[in-house]
Amino acid sequence: MAPPLSTPTAGGTGTLITVAPTGAEHAKADLPQLPTTLDELVDTARRCEAAGAALIHLHIRDDDHAPTLDPGRLREAVDAVRSETDLVVQLSTGGSVHDPLEARLTVLAAEPDSCSLTCGTTNFGDDVFLNPWRFMSDLYVQAQEREVVPEFELFDLGHVHALRRLLDTHGLPFGGRVHVDFVTGVPGGMPATTAALMAGVSMLPAEVTSWSATGIGRGHLPIMAAALSAGGHLRVGMEDNVMLARGRVVGHNEDLVCRAAELATLMQRPPLTTEEARGLLGVKERRGR
Repeated sequence: MAPPLSTPTAGGTGTLITVAPTGAEHAKADLPQLPTTLDELVDTARRCEAAGAALIHLHIRDDDHAPTLDPGRLREAVDAVRSETDLVVQLSTGGSVHDPLEARLTVLAAEPDSCSLTCGTTNFGDDVFLNPWRFMSDLYVQAQEREVVPEFELFDLGHVHALRRLLDTHGLPFGGRVHVDFVTGVPGGMPATTAALMAGVSMLPAEVTSWSATGIGRGHLPIMAAALSAGGHLRVGMEDNVMLARGRVVGHNEDLVCRAAELATLMQRPPLTTEEARGLLGVKERRGR
């Protein structure tokens, strides 16, 4: 049986706001405000934490602003954001759709608090985002062993079934919490509609303790409203959406976090603090080491 849409969580009735500031798709040349350097990422983290974010989802770029899974850069970014903020630090294990699976399995060596774990292969525009079962299984076990909390990314309804298989095969993740994020609106995945999101929520395994939702592009606002009204949490950021309004490009990730925080507060579900987010997700204490 799926949990009720308003299932109580460790965060009470508040809203976990995740910011995904960079991603692997947008080019710095097209969006100079995209945070791609370490200094830009740290500044973005500080400003978004002040605006209401409690978790940051990181993709890393190299000196040419291209996506990279370089272990040194991953570790440097995690340490820098952790030293300058109290945000929960989550690394993407998806990287770029062009990154080999074996490289993506090395990400957790950087000791993030959390990592993304996409629950299946999906068409991704003109590309394919590859996540075969063996890769998913190996990544899940590695996260358990390294005491990193996975966030299960669901791009389609079949991914909910794959999450069920992971839990049945390997048990609960480290920390005992199961947090998922519905990624809607990717060409090739589930559409950014309330009906599609609620279909996914209705299928969630009983072990799921919290869920969030992401709307790509113009699906950003409808999915935000649907998630808040149904007891879910939010992910925003320039990885997913670079338009603040029709004809108005996002100037800084802070703008998207501020709008999410304002809407969540209006809905009487104000942003969770970073400490509340840590309780919600069951992350390991890694600060001050």
